[in-house]
Amino acid sequence: MKPGVVEQGDREYKREGTSSIFMFTEPLTGWRYAEAFEHRTRKDWAHPVKWILDNPYPNAEKVVLVMDNLNTQVIWSLYETVPPEEAFRLSQGLEIHYTPKHGSWLDIAEIELSALTCGTGSRQS
Repeated sequence: MKPGVVEQGDREYKREGTSSIFMFTEPLTGWRYAEAFEHRTRKDWAHPVKWILDNPYPNAEKVVLVMDNLNTQVIWSLYETVPPEEAFRLSQGLEIHYTPKHGSWLDIAEIELSALTCGTGSRQS
């Protein structure tokens, strides 16, 4: 420390466990859906993906997912969760784009979650 120098510091992130929050949003329409899980497994990812393809978008040619690079968020997770014919059908309805490893998809998710918890947005499922 020197006189006239702003104090500088660094913080370490301490992991206290893992969980999953899936945020599905369609920003241009205001539609959003969030779901949280205690764990982060392949099935925890596959079930909401199946739900989104079968419920809000059953007739969509493709549903575009923009997501981070977690090892559970892969097409193979569908095959571990549902019968192969169903997994193939679901996989054909997806267009997946992964964010860069050091990119922040969280900005979008945090804005949407904030809107849900502050009552400024609508949660539709």
